[in-house]
Amino acid sequence: MADFGDIYSEYFSRVYKYVLTLSRDEAIAEEVTQETFFKALRKMDQFNGTCKLHVWLIQIAKNTYFSLYQKQKRIVPAQGEEIDETDLEAVYLDKETARSLHVLLHQLNEPYREVFTLRVFAELPFQQIGELFGKTDSWARLIFYRAKKQLQEAMK
Repeated sequence: MADFGDIYSEYFSRVYKYVLTLSRDEAIAEEVTQETFFKALRKMDQFNGTCKLHVWLIQIAKNTYFSLYQKQKRIVPAQGEEIDETDLEAVYLDKETARSLHVLLHQLNEPYREVFTLRVFAELPFQQIGELFGKTDSWARLIFYRAKKQLQEAMK
């Protein structure tokens, strides 16, 4: 296994970009990415190599982000804190759409859910996704297309 500093340098950007696509907030993405690598360092002995290292890191990042998201969802503005009413509806609708999409995504059967997540959130090329499943890049494209169609239909 490589030195953890090398792992951090090699994969930080990929994990950060993934979390940024989930959160759309640079500060949250930075926090979650740091927490991801902290958890990975503590649990490195549990990495068994059944998947690629960056896939394992992305999974940790995803779980870390959703844990943080659940905590923040319960936090309400402090008394006397102002909320910009003009942006409130847009923010609510955007968050509601994102939440709906994540709910629908988790209702997809495998391998559709995992292929869609790896392509959209981890930004993996179809070739790598195919390799992860022991399939071809054409298979990964087809599964991604079908997953996308299922989500589009469900969102209507």
